[in-house]
Amino acid sequence: MAGKWFDELEVGQVFQHALRRTLTETDNLLFTTMTHNPAQLHLDAEYCKNETEFGGVLINSMFTMGLVVGISVGDTTLGTAVANLSIDEATFPKPLFPGDTIRVETEIIALRESKSRPTQGIVTFEHRAFNQKDELVCKIQRKGLQHKVPKN
Repeated sequence: MAGKWFDELEVGQVFQHALRRTLTETDNLLFTTMTHNPAQLHLDAEYCKNETEFGGVLINSMFTMGLVVGISVGDTTLGTAVANLSIDEATFPKPLFPGDTIRVETEIIALRESKSRPTQGIVTFEHRAFNQKDELVCKIQRKGLQHKVPKN
C-alpha cells in the first residue's frame, strides 16, 4: 500500500514529496475555463501586463490547491483514505505564474480516533508548497478520514 494507515502516522511527521511540477499556461487555461472562472487574472495576458501589479497571468489558486493535495496522495493517502472531510484553511502568500515549479511537503498536525467508526481515524494534514525560489506559495490544512491497519 503506497499510503499510510492511520496507525502509521504520528503528529509532527513530515513527508517531503519527491514529485515536483512545473505549472504551464495550458494547465491554468484548461482548469480556469473548465471551472467557468471568468477572472481576467487567469485568462487575459494583456490585462495582467497593463492593469495589474503582477505583470502576467496568475495561476488559478484553486488549481494550485488541488495540485498540492494531489501531489501528497501517493505518500500519504493512496489506498488508505476513506474520505476528505474538510479544508479548514488555505492561504496563498505568494502568486504563482506559468513556468513556476512547485514542490510540496506535508506535516501531520493532529490525529484522533473516529468516535463512530472504530476502524478509522481522523488526520489533520498541513500541506505546504514552495516555488523554485523556495518561497512559500500555498499552505492548506485539511482533515481526512483514514483507514486503520486491517485486522485479520
